[in-house]
Amino acid sequence: MIQLRPLCTAAILLALAFPNNLPAAPARELKLAAKTAPAGYVEVTGVEAGAFDPGPWQAGTLNLLPDLRFPLLAPREGKLRNIYAPSAVETPGGYCVFYGAWDGVPSGNDRIYSATTDAAFQDFSHRHEVIVPGSYIHACNVNALRSEDGSFTLFATVYPVHQLNKPAFFRSDTTGTNWNGLHGEPYIAQARDIVEIDGYPYVKADINGMNVMLREDGVYRLYFGDFRNPGGTFRATSTNGTRYAFEARVLAGPGAVNDVKKFRVGAATWYLTGLHENGARLWQTVSTNGLEFPAARPLLTHLDAADAYIVALGWVTRGPQESPGRRLLGVLYGAGPVPALNRNSIHARWLQKRVVFVAGDGTRIAGTKALGPDRQLLAFPGDAPLTGRFEIYSEDGMTLLGTSAAQTIQRGECYSLQ
Repeated sequence: MIQLRPLCTAAILLALAFPNNLPAAPARELKLAAKTAPAGYVEVTGVEAGAFDPGPWQAGTLNLLPDLRFPLLAPREGKLRNIYAPSAVETPGGYCVFYGAWDGVPSGNDRIYSATTDAAFQDFSHRHEVIVPGSYIHACNVNALRSEDGSFTLFATVYPVHQLNKPAFFRSDTTGTNWNGLHGEPYIAQARDIVEIDGYPYVKADINGMNVMLREDGVYRLYFGDFRNPGGTFRATSTNGTRYAFEARVLAGPGAVNDVKKFRVGAATWYLTGLHENGARLWQTVSTNGLEFPAARPLLTHLDAADAYIVALGWVTRGPQESPGRRLLGVLYGAGPVPALNRNSIHARWLQKRVVFVAGDGTRIAGTKALGPDRQLLAFPGDAPLTGRFEIYSEDGMTLLGTSAAQTIQRGECYSLQ
């Protein structure tokens, strides 16, 4: 059984009865909490995505809800305000979100920043420059990983290298603040940081914002695209992070690869790839082979004019890469209102179980917004209480997990599904 209890008005137990053809779930006790939902909403927690399931990704049926904060993270005040290219890395205290930006700076030179947030993505702090371009014009388009010892590794795009964009490799020590052997932040990008790729026409390659890092089996994988060789995503492998051997084209078709994550599902390994096209949509594709992906399918479409041009994405995961229970919580994406692509902010969509309240007259009120990965918001039409039942669906939005007993609820109340 699944149980719901209001967190704001009383400790009322809701027993969720499963259909006869589904196995019963364990009873879940819900505890009272002294808080209220955002104005106009009923809030349900305990809806965070479970262990990664490739099925809904293959079918394209994902219950991705936009964060109520639109954007999730805006640029700081200043002359030039344009933040994008998010890469979220789980830490013991929450997440470190790296991003490329003009974060309220006086000159139009891209830099790499980071900010910290809690595991619930409720507050951001410690926003600061991590890597600056130095003698280069730009250092941007970051993709980052964290090692078990607390160090970080990341790729970024540096320009110009032979008048083109090239990926660069950066590694911190266990403090997470000293990069490529030098102390203190911000680190100044240097020529020695630029990676090389053997077996690919690399000197003429223009690899701008398509530099994705994956660490597995003791080696670094570089997934990349090339504006001089469009229509595909490629992979190369390195033992030291700086010199790579080209392997193959792993995905045919358009799209700029921005993130690749790995998951264990039973005895299988799955790779999830995310792409953008500087337009209204994001794309995704999954495969059990990191060297071969099927054609990408749509992931999401922009909400309105404020995120009309989507320029980057980064997956948000929870749990170690090799853990069978690793979760994909959602996606952060950089987007803005103008085709010049220079007024971006960072937005979020969260993969959650789907919650629907069915009133006595048949009216259905579904969760339409989120506040981080584990808080879902149902917009109620008025202040008067409504009596009805909750329906809980899986992350595909269609598979019914259970329905509650009749319950009277109203705006401002908070419920927990545990």
